Amino acid sequence: MRTGLLLTLLWGITALFTPAWADVVKPALVEISINTDGTYHIEVRASLEALLTGINARYRNTRDAPTAAAYDELRELPADALAVAFKPFEGEFTQLARLAFDGVAVPLSITRIDIPEPGYTKVPRISVITLEGNIARTANALTWYYPERFGDNAVRVRQVDEANEKWHWSDWQWLRKDEPSAPFSLTELFTQQPVTQIISTYLLLGFEHIIPKGLDHILFILGIFLLSVHLRPLLWQATMFTVAHTLTLGLSMRGIITLPSSIVEPLIALSIAYIGIENIFAHSLHKSRLVIVFFFGLLHGMGFASVLADFGMPANAFMTALISFNVGVEFGQLAVILLAFLAVGVWFRDRPWYHTVIVVPCSSAIALTGLYWTWDRIVI
Repeated sequence: MRTGLLLTLLWGITALFTPAWADVVKPALVEISINTDGTYHIEVRASLEALLTGINARYRNTRDAPTAAAYDELRELPADALAVAFKPFEGEFTQLARLAFDGVAVPLSITRIDIPEPGYTKVPRISVITLEGNIARTANALTWYYPERFGDNAVRVRQVDEANEKWHWSDWQWLRKDEPSAPFSLTELFTQQPVTQIISTYLLLGFEHIIPKGLDHILFILGIFLLSVHLRPLLWQATMFTVAHTLTLGLSMRGIITLPSSIVEPLIALSIAYIGIENIFAHSLHKSRLVIVFFFGLLHGMGFASVLADFGMPANAFMTALISFNVGVEFGQLAVILLAFLAVGVWFRDRPWYHTVIVVPCSSAIALTGLYWTWDRIVI
């Protein structure tokens, strides 16, 4: 922003203090607005008279150019007459200037030209050339090229989200020596990820939140697994847990329900301890277990929400991201169950000593871990 103010100040000072017998050749000021409705809007503030007569940065002032007389004649023209004179040049302007998104140029089209009346002819007249068009919301960056034959230019980019009243300005770039701009990022507000990328991103995020990052969730799933390693009761428990955490995850991300992490995290740890303790004293799966798993699933869903809140959710693809994250979580949970089944269930589930030798020691370790985490997350 400081660079922009400096450029504007210098631009104004040169206009005020230029000798009456000459105009300083100033750079064009280019502002490119990228709107989240998928359109772009470019305003080029430049001298049409200088463009038409080929007066560019090679000359310190207009009197140095061989076309100075033609320039003086043009700047005395009324606005309508200058617009007519510029009309044949529009095609050349749009062909030589270049706007590219992710390296791919888009056709430029002039939609409007605002030309002030000549007024005091010893002061250069600056007109505004407006160009507009459509772009894909998947674009990540843009570059701008303004040929040297048109003169130097300073350019900046604004990303505009009108619906949410947000905007993001880039810094100015001053372009000379016929060079294109460095890429301007569009990811702050404009860029919209393709659906396939959103799905893959949030699938992976959900899976990684279980394996390898979700040790507390892994212990809870193992606690569910240990008491009954047969398929039907496992599926019932997994279904109840999934329905519950999906419900609170969605409600939390919409801001409908909120609980501080200082409450949710100790309760999640306590749920792990409870499952471990229940496994030690219960020798079979009771129907009340489904209710308990559902209740604890509600807590775990709010824990998942804290992860998504930190990572962020795409406003235009909220449900896609939410469902993808949940599916990723389920894949992670199924992977835990599958590994546990291959390591323990397939070999020992029907052994008479399974509860004593497998369930009690493993559940004790889970319970003690859950109790320690509960204390650790309560103590400040």
